[in-house]
Amino acid sequence: MPNSSAFLLLVISLLVTIGGIWIGQNVNLLPVDASSNAPIYDELFKVLFSIGAVLFLGMLAAVVYSLIRFQKNPEDLEDGLALEGNLSLEIFWTAVPAVVVLFVGIYSYDIYDRMGGMQPLQTNGHDHQAMHQEQRVWGGIGAGPVESDMSKIAAPLKIDVTAMQFAFLFHYPQGDIISGELHVPKGQPISMRMESKDVIHAFWVPEFRLKQDVIPGQPTILNFTPTKAGRYPIICAELCGPYHGGMRSTVVVEEADEYKEWFNKNTKEVISEL
Repeated sequence: MPNSSAFLLLVISLLVTIGGIWIGQNVNLLPVDASSNAPIYDELFKVLFSIGAVLFLGMLAAVVYSLIRFQKNPEDLEDGLALEGNLSLEIFWTAVPAVVVLFVGIYSYDIYDRMGGMQPLQTNGHDHQAMHQEQRVWGGIGAGPVESDMSKIAAPLKIDVTAMQFAFLFHYPQGDIISGELHVPKGQPISMRMESKDVIHAFWVPEFRLKQDVIPGQPTILNFTPTKAGRYPIICAELCGPYHGGMRSTVVVEEADEYKEWFNKNTKEVISEL
């Protein structure tokens, strides 16, 4: 009988593990991935979801098994066994969570590093403007034509972001454009210098899997590359006042020609050499 119980426990454990991993890898609860960082983040989410699914199914199986196996016999009026502890069980339920937490911590750090989280948040204003000058020109402005192939443009598009109660403003220094919506070309690296005028805000685009605090007096940098054209919500994810829930905007990811058209329509000085 003990051998059969051990075999049954092994079979249930295998089924629970396989089922949890399958759920974690195949059940998608996230919105569409629309940036180059999104697949990296999704790797971590699938691992955490798999671990959570295994634990949930395991605890559910243990509860159901206990309810069936150890239900009280109506004719049994004796007291239960006086159990004072189980050293092996205590070691097991301490060691396993410790290993899981250590693995998750190391893996999360690796994902965070791959997404650029270990880069300094602050940037020097002079350096930022210099990088603006070195950037390849967009929208027919400057000395050269607009590149239609995004992969050929190495320098990122620079955008200044100002957060305030309760709106985001986006400034494009190349054309002196100020917009309430963020327009970016698909496939082009974007570097945003963000600063708050009042309290702490947070720039969050769920489809990009990116969130960065916007802090007064301390500019922060957010880099990303949009990969799918579309309109995606920008949400302030930091409680910033009574109208925090309404502090929203939109990021519009456009094809190169569409972005060029938008840029030329909105710039204050259009110089076209096409």
